Amino acid sequence: MANTRSILLVVMAAIVASTAGAGEAPPTNAAGEVVLTFADAAVGKPVETWTAGNVAFALTSPPQRSKARGRVTFFPHLKTGRKGILNAMANEQAVPVKAEIKGGASAVTLVLWGTVGSNAWLEAHGADGKLLDRAALPGTVPQRKDPADPIPSFELSVKAENIAYVLFAGAPNGGALVADEMRYVPTK
Repeated sequence: MANTRSILLVVMAAIVASTAGAGEAPPTNAAGEVVLTFADAAVGKPVETWTAGNVAFALTSPPQRSKARGRVTFFPHLKTGRKGILNAMANEQAVPVKAEIKGGASAVTLVLWGTVGSNAWLEAHGADGKLLDRAALPGTVPQRKDPADPIPSFELSVKAENIAYVLFAGAPNGGALVADEMRYVPTK
């Protein structure tokens, strides 16, 4: 009986995990921001686009150095269990990741982390492509103080009326800049 109950609980957990996020609205926090994480994303499987709620992620343009299709992928934040989205093209890191927000936003915050030596920037754009706001680290991404520490995360935020999409990038080729959370305030 106990063994049957254990098997049933495992099966139920698998069903819940496989349907999590399917057709559900992303959660909001106390500030009214929509919160997107990538907990249900498959790690290491590049895709051309990824949609979560009203946000579609893709590269802004095709790769410039190859004929491959531009892809994004997911990578685990070691020692924390969180997953993040990044440009999957190792030698095309100059191509930013684009997060297009259906219905628009008035503020967007990304929680990011990156490989040593990476820069980081975030831009907000209107539907016409006009640059509305920009945020960037003054130097490179924060580094661990001890090898046993997790790679430090940091936030970049942009604010403007009618943000249609945001772009983020800054890693050198062979490096990575990863967003493991996106928070945005929908346009009312």
